[in-house]
Amino acid sequence: MNGSASGSSSWSEAQSPARRILTPARSPRARIRPSIRRPVRMPMHVLLRRILLAVAFPALALPAAVNAQDPRLEQLRQQAIGAGTQTTPAISGSSTGPSATPQGRAPLQPPRPGEAPAAASAPQPLPAPEPNEFQKLVATSLGRMLPIFGQDLFRDGPAAFAPVENIPVTADYVIGSGDELLVRAWGQVDIDYRATVDRSGLISIPQVGAINVAGIRYQDLSGVIRTAIGRVFRNFELVVTLGQLRSIRIFVVGHAQRPGAYTVSSLSTLVNALFSAGGPSPHGSMRGIQLKRGTRVVTEMDLYDLLLAGDKSKDAALLPGDVIYIPPVGPQAAVGGSVRNAAVFELKGSTSLSQLIDLAGGLSTIAQTRRATLERIENRDKRVVDQLSLDAQSLARAAKDGDLITVLAISPKFENAVTLRGNVAQALRYPYREGMKIRDLIPDKEALITRDYYLRKNLTVQLESRERTRRDTVGAERELANGITQRDPLARDTTGVPQREAITERRLLDDIRNLAEEINWDYAVIERMNETDLSTTLIPFNLGKAVLENDPAQNLVLKPGDVVTVFSKRDVGAPVGRRSVVVHLDGEFNHSGVYQAKPGETLRQLIARAGGVTPQAYVFGTELTRESTRKQQEDRLARALDQVEREMQQASVRRAQSALTPEDATALKSEQEAQKALVSRMRALKPTGRIVLELPEQARLADLPDISLEDGDRVLVPSTPSMVSVFGSVYNESSFVYRPTKSVDDYLAQAGGPRREADERSTFVIRADGSVVSRRQSGLFLGSLGSLKPMPGDAIVVPEDFERTTWVRTLKDWSQIFYQFGLGAAAIQVLK
Repeated sequence: MNGSASGSSSWSEAQSPARRILTPARSPRARIRPSIRRPVRMPMHVLLRRILLAVAFPALALPAAVNAQDPRLEQLRQQAIGAGTQTTPAISGSSTGPSATPQGRAPLQPPRPGEAPAAASAPQPLPAPEPNEFQKLVATSLGRMLPIFGQDLFRDGPAAFAPVENIPVTADYVIGSGDELLVRAWGQVDIDYRATVDRSGLISIPQVGAINVAGIRYQDLSGVIRTAIGRVFRNFELVVTLGQLRSIRIFVVGHAQRPGAYTVSSLSTLVNALFSAGGPSPHGSMRGIQLKRGTRVVTEMDLYDLLLAGDKSKDAALLPGDVIYIPPVGPQAAVGGSVRNAAVFELKGSTSLSQLIDLAGGLSTIAQTRRATLERIENRDKRVVDQLSLDAQSLARAAKDGDLITVLAISPKFENAVTLRGNVAQALRYPYREGMKIRDLIPDKEALITRDYYLRKNLTVQLESRERTRRDTVGAERELANGITQRDPLARDTTGVPQREAITERRLLDDIRNLAEEINWDYAVIERMNETDLSTTLIPFNLGKAVLENDPAQNLVLKPGDVVTVFSKRDVGAPVGRRSVVVHLDGEFNHSGVYQAKPGETLRQLIARAGGVTPQAYVFGTELTRESTRKQQEDRLARALDQVEREMQQASVRRAQSALTPEDATALKSEQEAQKALVSRMRALKPTGRIVLELPEQARLADLPDISLEDGDRVLVPSTPSMVSVFGSVYNESSFVYRPTKSVDDYLAQAGGPRREADERSTFVIRADGSVVSRRQSGLFLGSLGSLKPMPGDAIVVPEDFERTTWVRTLKDWSQIFYQFGLGAAAIQVLK
């Protein structure tokens, strides 16, 4: 059809979409609008047959009547491909002609006329290419594989260059078959029309006719169409723009990463197509890529210009049928060592060693210029190595195919330095001076105070200030609330700091510690290398005599390269008599606080020096906790629980073998879960590190043992409690008023007595002094524990009868657990 004004008033469905013509209304000013084509549905078996044919024979295209957006089409097509079809479909923008898709590349759907090709999927990173022979040869010398320069540019895979709706069309863009034109005119004629250039290069506008636009540049398009419309109408305005651009089919051949036929946007260039093909392979050239059009070479591009200088001047737009040829790689040389971009480079023309190093980005910061090595292949017969300095004469030498130049780094050795490290203010290298001694390196005691000391000291002051401000603020709030003490744990005070438990419960007493690591004045050491045999000699000296007393015998002379190390008493243990021991005294002492124990001072002597205890002191309940003891208890508890887990697993295996019914298996599974839960709760227990002092019930200060003290010991003397607690499998766990005449049985009766699941025979008492009393201990006969008179602060524990669950028999003697691991009465609730 020619687009004349004759014909019906509806769209002609039989025409090609590129040449579809709307017969206008009878009025010459009628508005021309495009119609909406409804998708043509066909029977499922016909659709499936055509999909299978299209997959098996990629040269055959689906008829235009099949709607490419039909959801059944894509679903069945993917099923057909996944059914084991071996044929690789072509990436094609047309419906005719054979083409080949690179192996492993997902095919693109052939675009419908007027549509740009859709990407097969989101761009995926390409697999690492197999290194070429020269790369492998270089790896034998350097111990690592050097990449080919520029290959990383294509590592992330091809980008989807179509559709390109957001890319502006240049003025010199040439209109061709498949381009969509948007023609709008108003005035004497009202036109709003979309037309797709057909294969003949024509568009047909109602009331105007057919117009040949193929080969016309975009900047001239409006003039051509205005002239054509002006033959029919006068006094109108015209705007012509481009809609969907056509796709073109090009070929990438030679040593490409993925050679084959590609369908790309008509705006694509040589560089775009190279990205689609994954760039040159390790055997392909980066420096002589040709764009061929027929028998003519349109352009030859050196990718090094783009990579090194950002020069894209040799890039060219693609036309249908263009061939991109990647020739074999030319001569190659490698640069390794201390350069900015170690890689394998392709040589082009005459290249000097200086130019080769410039290709590698130049020398790195730590590269030396006195020495470099050059490995070369001579006459394709043998490999030789040469050593050269990177001066002008050496760098002027020509690089050859197969060269490997390795730039060496400078030595990390300091020629004139003495190093001070360890427990010092500034661990640094200091310049060496002739005749330099220890006192020159460590002039005074200030040089031994670490930065951590001041940081912890400043932090302690800040925390103290915040804590005091918080206490004042919270106290005022409580007074205003008429005694209501409950508060929001995340409420903020005037300092803006959240009143979390970790801060509000912090005690100032805990901050009074040795903020600095104590220096070991008796021992420091000089490390010195013997230049003759490269052996290391350790020269010990007395730091205190050298720094504090300026003893010439200890103020040793230093040499260049010496390393002086100062230790703390934690690093190298000092004798017990010379260690600093800080002890916390808390509770009912006349002068509670933090005390530094004198050498050899015992617990009783330190308490006497602190003024003794108050009349309210409950000496029987004295708690001595020690960090070393706590660690031992943690270790014993962990080993005991490991053994329990092994025994539980062995018992579970035996019981699983004897399970006969599904009910037995279900019960066993529930039992195993209970086992894991119990062991998990027990692992959460934290031993206290308490040492049982074995005091008499009516203990006095003189009854305290003369036990030696350790750094970090904490001594708490509570006031006399008035309660006895009952825990475990009783009806009413609670604390009851202490009565001297009441026995264990009396307190159990007050708690309602043992429950049905209780194990009365395993009842035990945790005494206020930390000891444990049970019926299983020697000397206590059945019933004698019930008549025992508890002391204030004691806790009576009635465990459950674990004979019903035999998998915890190894943990049945709870009294031993609480005694050996120092868990305390608070752990009882965790074990329930």
